Amino acid sequence: MNRVSYHKTSIEDVSLIDAHYRRFAFERHFHLDYHLGLITEGEQRYYCRGSWHHAGPGQLVIMPPGETHDGQPEADQGYRVKVFALGAGWLRQQTGAEDHHRNTLACQQITDPGLYAQLSQCHHWLRQPELAQLAEDCLPLEAIGLLLARHGGRSVDCHTPLGRRQLFEIRDYLMAHLDQRIRLEDLSRLCQLSPSQLLRQFKALTGMTPYAWLARLRLEQGMALLRQGLPIAEVALQVGYYDQSHFTKAFKRQFLVAPSQLFATRH
Repeated sequence: MNRVSYHKTSIEDVSLIDAHYRRFAFERHFHLDYHLGLITEGEQRYYCRGSWHHAGPGQLVIMPPGETHDGQPEADQGYRVKVFALGAGWLRQQTGAEDHHRNTLACQQITDPGLYAQLSQCHHWLRQPELAQLAEDCLPLEAIGLLLARHGGRSVDCHTPLGRRQLFEIRDYLMAHLDQRIRLEDLSRLCQLSPSQLLRQFKALTGMTPYAWLARLRLEQGMALLRQGLPIAEVALQVGYYDQSHFTKAFKRQFLVAPSQLFATRH
């Protein structure tokens, strides 16, 4: 049986498809957005640009807007594919492209294990209901940034004007909003950078993504509040966790001890 599920993300121009096509053949068609398909099982056969192509597990197929193609399973077991549907305008913003009539990514089939792994992880995490907002904003930019750098036909500027002063401003902003949904756009406006520029430059300066940095900041502040004797449930809410259970799990993963055991031996 054919199975297809569609998923929205918090980024309007980024949506996901998870599909298993057993006996379904697409007629010739095109898209208004970019489709990036990760073949996870089986093999897809498709016609594009005057010839037939075959894509199997571990391969990425890129279909730009307006590219006429079809698709069908190569064998009876069908194929599974995870797809990113990306708005053309959003993708152009990640490269700073000014030519609105030129596709940022060409029609191509890519075998790149590192890129495939990052895109697969991104697709998985974007479907998790409890993913932090800042992570949901950053993950697509990270994965697409790697794709553009390796296969986009242009280099991505990694110059790092972000300095320690701006980093402290970001820290102060995060500390004042730990219990709120924090967007990458909020931080980029603070530094007068685009979201993709901030993500690249933040990683170059700190060695961490903004959402990983925020996750650690929340736990460090949680530790400080626990030292003050605040109840665990109250601490969890103050540092931005859904509830005590999620805070406890994250705390134990990082510090190897549960919050309830933190000062259990203290007299």
